[in-house]
Parts: sequence; structure tokens; C-alpha cells
Amino acid sequence: MNIINGGVTKVKGIKGQGIHAGFKKEKLDFMIIYSETICNAAGVFTKNKAAAAPVIIDREFLSDGKAQAIVCNSGFANACTGKEGIDNALLTAELVSNKLGIKKENCLVFSTGVIGIPLPMEIMKSAIEKTIPQLESTTKASENIATAILTTDLVKKEITIENDGYIISGITKGSGMIHPNMATMLCYILTDAEVPSDILKESLVSSVNKSFNRISVDGDTSTNDSVVILANGLSNIKIDSSKKIESFKKALDFVCIELAKKIARDGEGATKLIECECNGAKTQEDADIASKAVISSSLVKSAIFGEDPNWGRIVAAVGYSGAEMDLEKIEVKLGEITIVKNGKGAGVPKEEARKELQKENIKITINMNIGKYSSRAWGCDLSYDYVKINAEYHT
Repeated sequence: MNIINGGVTKVKGIKGQGIHAGFKKEKLDFMIIYSETICNAAGVFTKNKAAAAPVIIDREFLSDGKAQAIVCNSGFANACTGKEGIDNALLTAELVSNKLGIKKENCLVFSTGVIGIPLPMEIMKSAIEKTIPQLESTTKASENIATAILTTDLVKKEITIENDGYIISGITKGSGMIHPNMATMLCYILTDAEVPSDILKESLVSSVNKSFNRISVDGDTSTNDSVVILANGLSNIKIDSSKKIESFKKALDFVCIELAKKIARDGEGATKLIECECNGAKTQEDADIASKAVISSSLVKSAIFGEDPNWGRIVAAVGYSGAEMDLEKIEVKLGEITIVKNGKGAGVPKEEARKELQKENIKITINMNIGKYSSRAWGCDLSYDYVKINAEYHT
């Protein structure tokens, strides 16, 4: 497995483009990704009961495990917009599919931005007319696509790998409202491997549970969270044996984990990436919820921003997580420094522990010492700027 340059258009048969359409004042805000052939496809979507119109449509469109195009606007979420929102999402799919000469049901529609405002369809129609003639397989097109889906993000987030002769490439957006129980996040993954729809779905669900469902920025779950994967098979490499399936799953895990970490690192106002590893848990669920509780704790996140090695907040988060624990056995490390042993402070000088918190990447390791299960989760610190950014975000 090798990380390569080129973005999503490095995948064979993929074209795309991102433009400034007018959904936002200045920045790129609209993109289309198109495969020359119909793809096997799968998706995982928000569990928020106020699901946005595009989520409702895409769930239905993906029921046959096929897709050929992805379209996304940034600036308007098309969430809580009633029947008009559904109609606008369907019309968007129809307009794009007619221009591309594909089935409407094979065009997946996404939106991100402010909730509760209807999509400006005149801008949408113009955006589609402008973008489709510009679709191309260039690195610049990939960069435009990755940029056009952003909202409060500071940087674009993408990764492309070559694995066993095929390519997997992913882009994502997400900065605030990140507490997925799938992630605010959109993620599009493209591959030219030939993967059966059932294997694709199984692999995606597994990878999402190891990555996007283990990040938290602010504890909110968006109305629009979506992760989709399209596989067009144009590499002519079939994922048709247990060995190839295992290799594909590992590669997809890597892509999803790297993208999830990029989201956590770019959390609104964030200055540090936090990774929490929980070992020695009694069950896998215990390991998962304990590590997630630590990186989700506002008190832990605030302490890390303030570079205060307040280990009590870490132990408290594990304690309320619901994971089984024996307080007298728990150990906690900051980096390589043991700060809690047998459930008590290890007597490490505060200034020594503080040095670990002055780094940009913070590693917290918890050992429950009551079992064999492990898990990791990622988050970011909670700074003054988080409140400022969200207080000033247009509603």
C-alpha cells in the first residue's frame, strides 16, 4: 500500500470539477464527480432523526447498490426544508443525470451548510450548466472538488493510495458538529477495484465504525452526515477471494482512519489532535465507549487546550462511559509518561506532564487491565475560538 498524489481523479474513469456557483459569496461551493461507467456503490448515513432531504433521497437511490455520479453544494444544507427540500434534491439529481446521460437514481445528491433555508434552485441550475462541460481528470480538478465541499473547514482533506494494483481515493469535509454515530461530515471514496456491492457495503460499514464513528469535535451529530463509496472496476482487478477482500478492507480502513484524523485535527478552533487508545478492556464495546468518552469530554478537551495535565478528568470520563472498570487497576499515560497507576496519581511532576500537552499531537493511553480488547478514538482540544466561530456562523 502506497500513498500517492493526484486525488479522486487519479482513479481510472473518474472525472470531476469544483466551481464557485454562488451558494457562498466567494469560495468554491459546488462540485460534481462522474464515473464513465456505472459503479457498485454503498453508503452510510446520519442517525439524526432530522435527516436532510439529500440523505433521504440517497438512501433510496442506493437501495440497488449502484451509482455513477456525485453532486454536492456547500452553503445550504437542504435540511428541515420539508417537501420542497425533497423536490429540490430530486430535481438536482434529474438535472445532472439528464446532462450526463445517466439514470437519475444513479446520481447521488449532497448538501452542506446552513439548516432550514431552501436551496436556491436558480443557482443550482446555473451551477450544473457551468460545471459539466468542465469535468476533467486532472489534479487541479481533484483539488477543486475537495475544496468545494468545505464549510468552516480550514483545510481540504483528501488521501489517495495504490493497493495491489488498484487505487482508492477519498475526500471529506468536517470541522464542527462532529460526533458521528455513523460523522458533520461528508465523505466520498472512489476506487477502480471491482468490488461486489455486498462486499463494498460490509467493508464500508466496518471501516466507518473504526474511523468516523470514533471521532468527536463538539458532541453534535449533523442532519447531513454521509459516507459513500463507488467502485467502477476499471482497473480490471477483481476483489473475489478472501485474501483480496482482506487486503481491500485493510486499505479502506487506512483511508477512512486517515480522513477521520484529518477531520479531528481540523476541528473548529482546534490547536491539537487527541488520540485516545484504550487497552485491556473486558469487551470490544467497553474499549470503544471508553476511548470515545475521553476524546468527547469537554473537560478533557478544555484541559488539553490549557495544557493542564488534569488526569482526574480522564479517569472520570472512563468512569461514566458505561465501560466496566476496576478503579484500582486502571493506568493512564500521556505520551510515554505514566500519570495514573492503580487508579491513583503516579506522582509525576506537573511540569513534566505538561510538556506532553505542549505538543500538537496528544496521545492518551488507558489500560483497564481487566481484559484483552482495544480501541482508538480521535478528537481535538476545545478552544476559545470554537465558541467564537459558532457564535458568528450565519443562521
